[in-house]
Amino acid sequence: MSRIVGLLVVAIMLALPAARSRAAELVMFERAGCVWCARFDAEIAPIYGRTEEGQAAPLRRVDLNRPLPADLSGIDPGAFTPSFVVLQEGREIGRIRGYPGDAFFFGLLNRILTSSG
Repeated sequence: MSRIVGLLVVAIMLALPAARSRAAELVMFERAGCVWCARFDAEIAPIYGRTEEGQAAPLRRVDLNRPLPADLSGIDPGAFTPSFVVLQEGREIGRIRGYPGDAFFFGLLNRILTSSG
């Protein structure tokens, strides 16, 4: 039994650095009626969580018609929607203003994620 517990402890310790390195998130600032937000919803949202980028930076949606969450108070959402802000450990490391289409979106996001690592 103690060998199993020891193996579990080792597995958890090995997983911790990977979990810390994935401390990024993609915050999507959006508004109701945003045509480009709807296009993102149709083209990217259904698959995003299954992509490498989605695994590295899970999507978090923020409605600009509501108060900003307290942990985002230092982040400027910008004037245009959607605006995508990549945060790592609560700090902005990159931004995509608007939705440039699926190919460009993933290219820009990948550039942000790889330049921060």
